[in-house]
Amino acid sequence: MEKTLNRIHPVSDPEATYFLQVSWEKDLGTGFGILLSDGQCSWAGTVSEAEISREAADMEMNKAKYVEELKKALVTGEESAGKYNFVIS
Repeated sequence: MEKTLNRIHPVSDPEATYFLQVSWEKDLGTGFGILLSDGQCSWAGTVSEAEISREAADMEMNKAKYVEELKKALVTGEESAGKYNFVIS
């Protein structure tokens, strides 16, 4: 299993720091686990392959391209800093 951990500063609260961990088996396109923490509380969930396919279709995007964008936003970290905005609600 592969995992990444990135620090994010959501645009909804730029002074706050959150930690985002993403874990997956083969690649993000087959589904992944996600853990978000503010250092005091944490929230966990999973995203299935079916949910990824459905979201890509809803956005009228090729699944491979959608997975590549997910990877850039959730996994790449520092390379994508400033390219993606996170909102915590």
